[in-house]
Amino acid sequence: MTATLAPALPARLSLTPKTTLAGQLDGAWWPFSRDLTAELPPLVDALDEHFGRITRVTVNPTRWPVVPHKVSATGHTVHVGWFTEQDPDKMILLSYTVGRCDLLVIPPETEPAAAARLMTAAAVPGSVLAAGVLMSDEAATGRRMRDARSSEETWETDGGSAPAAAPAPGRRGAGDPPAEEHAEVTSWKP
Repeated sequence: MTATLAPALPARLSLTPKTTLAGQLDGAWWPFSRDLTAELPPLVDALDEHFGRITRVTVNPTRWPVVPHKVSATGHTVHVGWFTEQDPDKMILLSYTVGRCDLLVIPPETEPAAAARLMTAAAVPGSVLAAGVLMSDEAATGRRMRDARSSEETWETDGGSAPAAAPAPGRRGAGDPPAEEHAEVTSWKP
């Protein structure tokens, strides 16, 4: 019996369009897991045409449980290093031809809507927002959205969604008091 390996999933990647505006980031990457050995090869392959052959990668080890020294990519080996001083939400990739590519790394467990917002924000040409700022802003946006949904759900369950339908003039509703108990206010004077 032979074991077959599942094919690698394509990299979920958003890159800044080519422009003269330099920004803090060159795009964003949303890996499927925190396994660099499995995740780096598809990323390196996807970046090959934009940045040339990626030879080195640096990460902050707080986001990766295991940081291998080397990872095999298509036709070559990528050397992996780590720096605790590096922004934990950023990955730096180095190539012989283009030089450096800085990517926001979106945590694998991120909800798709939040990941889409982050991928878009990280690919804005000339953006001065660093990876950690984008992640912090998205966390605040997520909290505001959850609070708004919670407020809306409370409103709906507390009977605040719509006023009860009023009975037609001259008709009483099932729960209305007898007609003699109705009082109509036509004007009010202090």
